[in-house]
Amino acid sequence: LDSNPEERARGVTMDVALNHFETETKRITLLDAPGHRDFVPHMISGAAQADVAILVVDASIGEFEAGFLADGQTREHTLLARSLGVTQIVVAVNKLDTVNFAQERFDFIKGQLTGFLKKIGFSV
Repeated sequence: LDSNPEERARGVTMDVALNHFETETKRITLLDAPGHRDFVPHMISGAAQADVAILVVDASIGEFEAGFLADGQTREHTLLARSLGVTQIVVAVNKLDTVNFAQERFDFIKGQLTGFLKKIGFSV
């Protein structure tokens, strides 16, 4: 959803991007909120409008761990979304190709996130 030339050049979402589509019964608005620490206020403005969140986590060795540590962005954004009223979350595990699609890596990430999501009030 990044359409801003600077965002594309840097490979980082900096502002909330919007896109819409409709089904026969629903109107869906997608908000692509920034994940980088420098743009947390933008992420908050996006999450405050959300009914459902899609949390994209990086499966690369070291990257998931960095995001999931006590001050990591994965943890912070999930807590913020929950505190802003988001009650449903979908987790997408990205970059599994960097670990040769290892089932053990996926299971590790799933285990870490499942316990955390339950602890903060999401139904898993």
